[in-house]
Amino acid sequence: MSDKKMQVVFASAEAAPFVKTGGLGDVAGSLPRALVAAGADVIVMVPKYGTIASEYTDRMEHVADFYVSLGWRNEYCGLERLVIDGVTYLFIDNERYFKRDYPYGFFDDGERFAFFSKAVTESLQHLPEGFQCDVLHCNDWHTALAPVFLREFYQGLPLYERVKTVFSIHNIAFQGQYADTILNDILGMAHIPNAARQLRCDERSINYMQGALDYSDAITTVSPSYAWEIQTPEYGEGLDGILRRRSNVLSGILNGIDTDAWNPATDPMIHANYSASDMSGKKACKAALQEELGLEVRDDRPLMVMVTRLTRQKGMDLVTYALDRILSGGVQVAVLGTGDYEEPMRYFANKYPGTCAARITFDNALSHRMYAGADMFLMPSLFEPCGLSQMIAMRYGTLPVVRETGGLRDTVAPYNQFTGEGTGFTFANFNGDEMGDAVFRGARLYWDDHAAWDQLVQNAMAADFSWVRSADEYMNLYHNLHPEIDITKPEPVVQEPEPAEPTAVEAEPAAPAPEPAVTEAEPAPKTEQAAEPADDAKAEAPAKAEEPAPKAEPAKKTAAKKTTASKTAAKKPAARKTAATKSTATKAAEKPAAKATATKPAATKTTAAKATATKTTTKATTSKATAAKTTAKKPSTASATKTATKSTATKAAPAKAAAAKTAADKPATAAATAPKAAAAKTAPAKASTSKAATSSAAKATAKPAAPKATAAKAAAPKAAAQDSSAATPADKPAPKAKSVSAAKRTTRKR
Repeated sequence: MSDKKMQVVFASAEAAPFVKTGGLGDVAGSLPRALVAAGADVIVMVPKYGTIASEYTDRMEHVADFYVSLGWRNEYCGLERLVIDGVTYLFIDNERYFKRDYPYGFFDDGERFAFFSKAVTESLQHLPEGFQCDVLHCNDWHTALAPVFLREFYQGLPLYERVKTVFSIHNIAFQGQYADTILNDILGMAHIPNAARQLRCDERSINYMQGALDYSDAITTVSPSYAWEIQTPEYGEGLDGILRRRSNVLSGILNGIDTDAWNPATDPMIHANYSASDMSGKKACKAALQEELGLEVRDDRPLMVMVTRLTRQKGMDLVTYALDRILSGGVQVAVLGTGDYEEPMRYFANKYPGTCAARITFDNALSHRMYAGADMFLMPSLFEPCGLSQMIAMRYGTLPVVRETGGLRDTVAPYNQFTGEGTGFTFANFNGDEMGDAVFRGARLYWDDHAAWDQLVQNAMAADFSWVRSADEYMNLYHNLHPEIDITKPEPVVQEPEPAEPTAVEAEPAAPAPEPAVTEAEPAPKTEQAAEPADDAKAEAPAKAEEPAPKAEPAKKTAAKKTTASKTAAKKPAARKTAATKSTATKAAEKPAAKATATKPAATKTTAAKATATKTTTKATTSKATAAKTTAKKPSTASATKTATKSTATKAAPAKAAAAKTAADKPATAAATAPKAAAAKTAPAKASTSKAATSSAAKATAKPAAPKATAAKAAAPKAAAQDSSAATPADKPAPKAKSVSAAKRTTRKR
């Protein structure tokens, strides 16, 4: 597989937000962005109409200009580039053809869009550096000649050999039929028998769309049902025979909608925002819309709207037939649009004031308010390739009433009164009475069972009509044409947030309590050391009762314990230390400690005591068992003297016995069961009160974690060792003690 991205040129006569007259503009404005998100490189080619807003034309960059041969003439063509949302738009510039007030409807449309198709094909040689077209995706009859020109005039050039063509039918009713005189005068193909034969639809006419259906590598339409329907004489508009012949390359891919632009939770054009979880805003939108349109402001009457072109294709024959029955039956109706049925709509608005409203205009903001404020949306189309209005209505919690045809059948599931399933109300035949029945099925549900109605609204709002699904299907289609290009989406890299550095207030993760530490008291007789395990068990009992920490290891030789302690301590993050701290702590085992907030030390203590007091403060706020017991063990100034006296008196006793005696002076059981917050508050306050407490806490902190033991066990023995003038313990290596002494002497000299 190639590492190259799929590179697509998307040609369309309109694209939102630059120019839009219908669904084609919405598709060309949204699908390319979704394709970019799916991993493709996309360039959209659009004519540079005179109606494009200056906010876009002022930002365009001229990238190329050349001449396009069209029959006997050579026409200027400029390329203007604009990049929006990762999509590159190239505008075909020719003022003679495109600087007009409206995109279509002129006597020379055949020549204008023949030029556009030829210019798109020629422009493939002038694309930005590094962009080599893999797929030329053309849309509707305006670009239908591009596949024909590419195969007949450009196929021999190396640049064009790899280009595959896709043609999308958005509405087969508009095919681009013109007199066959333009075959030579404009297209320059009269001398190519194969091209003339495949373009000709009768003795005197040629058909642009027919040429695309014959020449394209793949054909798509905008819904699966419509792809099947156009292969029948009823919907094929004379092209059903060709479509049946090429059915092996014909597929239907359902369109989507821009879910960001059509979102009731964020739409700035509606009266009140709402969502599926909070529908209160929809009631406010309905009341505001009724007032704006001059309808009776009543919540007990369902409001049904139409936002559409007023043409026969949109089912206006059925609407005019059944509207008397609907309005007299208690349903309010509002219509927004222009077209062939404007006068009948004005008639009904005058006949039923307060119940029917007609706005014969195009108003984008009002359409948003109508989608949001209505209860039902009527769309009884004669045929509908896809339809976007019913998807938008469901997005706003407005239930559609549609005829089962084309994309309407694929997007609206009929309501099932027994299971509660469905997203709207449907009818099958193009019949006014059936349409009226479907409307009143919805109205009766609104009146009789509002709980079922609300559930149906939730079903409609939960439907997914985003472009993500459609873009994936188009990418699969492109991959079928270019199987050597990998279209697999890269897995998103999820970066785990780095843990914040612990402070005195923000506790670091609790670690298992340290092992039974090696005391620094004077060596005791061997006969008394044999009793140490029993003392350890007594000291560990409160910790076991408090929380189920990892299983405690049995007592081991002190040398092994020190090795384990050194390895564990080395994993902790480094802290700010003074020079004396480095000599004392790092020479022992290079043990980095947690970064801590500085605390004020006692005036007579060494620099090493400052750092250890800080560590005690941090540790006291983090470990549940350790903090509680350390708080209980830390003596006040008077207690420090008492501890020192006890330590001197019990030189011959083992270090563990001294720990047990100190624990008796400060009840450890009560401290162990005290609340965690109380322990955290008490520990910092007592951290700097005495030399014995500071030293003992420092060593308890510096010793690494081991299951079930606490800092309290090591605190008292180490305090006794600090205050006594005893020699180095028997189990502690002598060189370590010398290193400490050297550090102290260095500190004094400085």
